[in-house]
Amino acid sequence: MTSLAASPLVRLVRLPSVITVPGDVLAGAAWAPADPAGSAGAAAARGATAPVAAARVASSSLTYLAGMALNDWADRQEDAVERPTRPIPAGEIGAGTALAVAVALSAGALALAAAGDRRGRGRGSLAITAPLLATVWAYDVKAKQTPTGPWTMALARALDVLVGARGPRRDALAPAGLIGAHTLLITLVSREEARGASRRLAAGALGGVAVTTVAATALVSRAHPRGARASRGLRLASIAVYASVMSRAGIGALRDGDAASAQRFVGAGVFANMPLQAALLAARGRTLQAATVLGAWQFGRGLGRRVAIT
Repeated sequence: MTSLAASPLVRLVRLPSVITVPGDVLAGAAWAPADPAGSAGAAAARGATAPVAAARVASSSLTYLAGMALNDWADRQEDAVERPTRPIPAGEIGAGTALAVAVALSAGALALAAAGDRRGRGRGSLAITAPLLATVWAYDVKAKQTPTGPWTMALARALDVLVGARGPRRDALAPAGLIGAHTLLITLVSREEARGASRRLAAGALGGVAVTTVAATALVSRAHPRGARASRGLRLASIAVYASVMSRAGIGALRDGDAASAQRFVGAGVFANMPLQAALLAARGRTLQAATVLGAWQFGRGLGRRVAIT
């Protein structure tokens, strides 16, 4: 594990944090409404077998990893000053290699999305994966340094949920918006993590945690399909985990105001969308998936202590 964690490529793509991706896709699939019988959409839904779902998850995971590699390529000059231990400024990976990794992973994501659509007899995944990739590239290359940066990243994460829903289906928009809102909150703080979050930003982040918690509770407390009532405890427990982790990290950032506390808040937030995903899955009766995602959250946090994820 230590040698793996020390690998420059692992650190380039922030490999441990990719564990946060599958829950997006699974939540989107859980919340997507069924298509009318006999429609082309129904045929796609019937074809959404485990291999198709796995292709969608793998495609989104490659998109995420591509974005991490591209991020370091785009930030290589800034990182030489602020984050000199990252693989590119440390001389462990060349800038050209990092860009090639991002391109190859992006191509792989598109290929997997297309393969999943062919097997599922539909076009939903590729139609969302393409704009998702475009959003990720736009964020890393241009938008990150502009006021639209956090909103662009939030859009990318919301689109990740819609990959599982096979498009912007009405019932999937609310969970996509919830995951996007959490991502917006984390990205706003991450812009100042190298210097330390201001008290105003840290206080705003705590307020954002409260709003997100209330919104999540309202969303998952609705009456949902068969089996959802039995998962009520898991829903509420998942939201409680989210609120506890994010509140503690936010209080630390407000109290200390240094770079380390801001980075801890961002690091906690990277993985804290998993309890939100678990709550969304439990609300649709996907109890086993919800429990798996919640268990993976703890595992991911452990990996995150070994490899820098911000």
